[in-house]
Amino acid sequence: MKSSERKTGTVVRGIRCPIIRQGDHLADTILESLLSAAREEGFELRDRDVVAITESVVARAEGNYATVENIAKDVKARTGGATVGVIFPILSRNRFAICLKGIAKGCKKVVLMLSYPSDEVGNSILDLDRMDEAGINPYTDVLTLERYREVFGTYKHEFTGVDYVEYYSELVRSQGAEVEFVFANRPEAILQFTDTVINCDIHTRRRTRRILEKAGARLVVGLDQILSAPVDGSGYNANYGLLGSNKATEDSVKLFPRSGDVLVKEVQERILKLTGKHVEVMVYGDGAFKDPQGKIWELADPVVSPFFTDGLIGTPNELKIKYLADSEFANLNGEELRKAISESIRHKDASLKGQMVSEGTTPRQLTDLIGSLCDLTSGSGDKGTPLILVQGYFDNYSTE
Repeated sequence: MKSSERKTGTVVRGIRCPIIRQGDHLADTILESLLSAAREEGFELRDRDVVAITESVVARAEGNYATVENIAKDVKARTGGATVGVIFPILSRNRFAICLKGIAKGCKKVVLMLSYPSDEVGNSILDLDRMDEAGINPYTDVLTLERYREVFGTYKHEFTGVDYVEYYSELVRSQGAEVEFVFANRPEAILQFTDTVINCDIHTRRRTRRILEKAGARLVVGLDQILSAPVDGSGYNANYGLLGSNKATEDSVKLFPRSGDVLVKEVQERILKLTGKHVEVMVYGDGAFKDPQGKIWELADPVVSPFFTDGLIGTPNELKIKYLADSEFANLNGEELRKAISESIRHKDASLKGQMVSEGTTPRQLTDLIGSLCDLTSGSGDKGTPLILVQGYFDNYSTE
């Protein structure tokens, strides 16, 4: 083995930054924080490093906020403000509670239809064993609140300890609206109660809208359409509306960012000018991973990465080293094995799709993979590292 051979592969660093406020020039903060960390920690930027910024600080810097009043006004204008079905929301104090307050404030009555046994991202609202014992079929059965309570009683979320049925009921009533609960998984079930619907699902929203419209709904409004334009000078997101929003205060939300395309290009260009290195830059939100204990899928944002530079387009094109070592080069050992595998990697096809040597690799978008890595690194609490530097991600076993 040559002494100059690299001993590490991918390295991920959380970079501490000052607290970002509305109006801050985020590109300046990113450059100052990153280059200062490099000097003080003794590392250098390289070509094809990935600089990633969490969506939260991007939205905060651009001031992309909206209030319950803004949401209510948009909901009333779009729906008429009478009885509105609100279907398939996720169960979250951070992600949906303030949105629900705004929806309720803009309506006289909310018919809240929850999917079961869990919401779209895996938050459970009942005990599966009790469901089976009661002979309830989640594919077909529509449950009233009375039937739900009869079978499942008070069900508290495993991690938060919140009974979301009661919590959401109180939120709606706090805004002066009536509330009725329905538990069902077929979108058209809501039409037994109202023909005006706000569908709040994230990744299945287009299918839900299509099913409702085909089933005869008078009006279907997606959560992605509410605050897709400013209301009384509020923030907005033309592509995602309220999807991807987070609680800011008890009466306001921070929306998904909308100006990150300019930011990622500016950061890339300025790093090239300052260091001579061509890095890739992305804005990331929720990582696409599933908690093994609570069975919660983290992706409550509409996408992992809403903005990224061109070098992050595509999927990995990787050989499976385990397969090469155990199959094609099973008769080799030591230096011979290393050389054989390195040569295979250097001369691999431009596309390995469908080939046995790539079986078991991860055919996901680069932005989803790297965004998940960044989200796990920065966390969602008090680490104070909204900027992530990923080095060596595009290296492989043959890289020296």
